[in-house]
Amino acid sequence: MTVPSNDELLFLALGGAGEIGMNLNLYGHAGKWLMVDLGIGFADDTMPGVDVVMPDPAFIVERRADLVGIVLTHAHEDHLGAVADLWPRLKAPVYATPFAASVLRRKLIEAGLRDVVPVTEIPLGGRFELAPFELEMITMTHSILEPNALAIRTKFGTVFHTGDWKIDPEPLLGDTTDEAMLKRIGDEGALAMICDSTNVFVEGEAGSEAKVRANLEKLVRGHKGRVAVTCFASNLARVESVALAAVAAGRHPVLSGRALQRMVEAAQECGYLLDFPECVPEQQAGFLPCDKVLFICTGSQGEPRASMAKLANGDHRDLVLEEGDTAIFSSRVIPGNERSVGRLQNALMARGVEVITDREADIHVSGHPARDELVRVYQWVRPKIAVPVHGEVRHMVEHAALARACQVPETVVAPNGTLVRLAPGPAEIVDHVPSGRLARDGDGLVPLDGESLRERRKLLWNGAAAATLVIDRHGRAVAPPKVSLRGIDDAQGEIGEAIVAGLSEMLADLSASERGDDARIEEAARQAVRRVVRAHLGKKPLTDVHIVRI
Repeated sequence: MTVPSNDELLFLALGGAGEIGMNLNLYGHAGKWLMVDLGIGFADDTMPGVDVVMPDPAFIVERRADLVGIVLTHAHEDHLGAVADLWPRLKAPVYATPFAASVLRRKLIEAGLRDVVPVTEIPLGGRFELAPFELEMITMTHSILEPNALAIRTKFGTVFHTGDWKIDPEPLLGDTTDEAMLKRIGDEGALAMICDSTNVFVEGEAGSEAKVRANLEKLVRGHKGRVAVTCFASNLARVESVALAAVAAGRHPVLSGRALQRMVEAAQECGYLLDFPECVPEQQAGFLPCDKVLFICTGSQGEPRASMAKLANGDHRDLVLEEGDTAIFSSRVIPGNERSVGRLQNALMARGVEVITDREADIHVSGHPARDELVRVYQWVRPKIAVPVHGEVRHMVEHAALARACQVPETVVAPNGTLVRLAPGPAEIVDHVPSGRLARDGDGLVPLDGESLRERRKLLWNGAAAATLVIDRHGRAVAPPKVSLRGIDDAQGEIGEAIVAGLSEMLADLSASERGDDARIEEAARQAVRRVVRAHLGKKPLTDVHIVRI
């Protein structure tokens, strides 16, 4: 379906549906497309050499002339982190509230796009039109400043796109959820609700930041030696809570990590955190007594270049953690990061550092709605259609069941690439489109399932072998084959010797016509090399063959 007609309203997720992260949502109507969010995800152990992945926007790139704008719901990486990478392919205006715009501009400066990407700031609660869509920003609460839902109004009715949210009566920074506006959307008659599914399996409510602040203060007071606290840099209410806990315990807070410093700067630029406690620069913190400092660190997810990892490995330029010190993880582990966080915490404990997580103390609350909050918003908005997003398939299926229990007449589970017609008529899946992944590889973007990363994965798991055959014009060997092995254990040289013998035997077995065909020799040599390695180690190495004719 190339162009959405004037008589239909379409929804398509290219990222963030069937997974947590990499959000990219599209609405189609009257020949135009609207994009909501453009985020990244983080690589796992199956993606060697890659730090960041993002949705492949090929579908909408082909239709970018009809893309009226990119609207960002908030400043989390999984909602705006791909703008700098993908905007050159899209070239559409960007709309965001002031804090998200401030965070984005810092990213655009780093990418050399500050004066290229048109970013329009929308005030909190602001209304604007990207024809044929009329939009309104609706204030929510989440684990970041200025989280917004969207009321997307069309001739078919209003779509309530929640973004990331929770109901926090005491968010500490920013306003509370605009409950009156949500009820007004319900009274007007909501066509559909496109809703966060992250915590659909969690009973009750997510909890309030105010409770975490009180618990952090008690926890910090009870420890001697240096204290380091790591949390999500974007959770500025939490960052402020940690700083205030330091002051209450007679300690000087130290911001450690560029991401934290950038977030605090962006918040202050927008009028938040103006009374943030004075921080000691990292370069001076080492001169203070151990019981008079508290490090606020990046790296809650085990990121290898973050501040907490440097402290755990003993290679931070200015700061140190030693036996008798304490490391507090005021965060949850994002699914997929369990190994990296486990390695980090083990490294800290090996240094004699006490590690405290949300399992040992009540020092974290989620930014996403638990079941009771989902039920409450369904009761307020009363949509005709529920489309779960922002979750794995199991989350989305459970969310759809919850919506039906809340008397929502229609539900659609639509993983990435599923084109849904919201109106007219009953909601239905009408098509499927490609929804691949791109990986940031150095300074470029490559397909996650492309040849370069496939070869890299083979190299990671199976090693590599290279063979050079020096032959004459008749295809007869004029020197023994040369073999090199990488990532293959051959300390005694037995495998290399077996490969040389196998290659010599392979050449001898070829017919005269085959010896004249370089492609045939290369393929036969590749098979001979793999046959030997598989016989010795059970592996299939990445294999290159070079032929030199003299």
